[in-house]
Amino acid sequence: MTRGTLYDGTPHGGARLARLHPSQVRDRQFTVVGLGRRGLDPREVRRFLHRVALDLATLHRDVARLSEENARVKRALRDWQSAWSERRQP
Repeated sequence: MTRGTLYDGTPHGGARLARLHPSQVRDRQFTVVGLGRRGLDPREVRRFLHRVALDLATLHRDVARLSEENARVKRALRDWQSAWSERRQP
């Protein structure tokens, strides 16, 4: 994944981050540092990325479920308002 895939095409400075998907986190590759240099444990990084991906997947499911519930509540409110206004008219 390159830096460009994180953005929605808006020019630098005004860029908005696109929605991050679990697979983007899970599949992210890091540059391996050369011998004699300090670096991160690749296994630790991979475990962390999988944890983040699982959390993102959970959050995406929660957002979808809450969006559906919100739409259902809005429909119920509109139906109730319509029924109430019809009853109040002589």
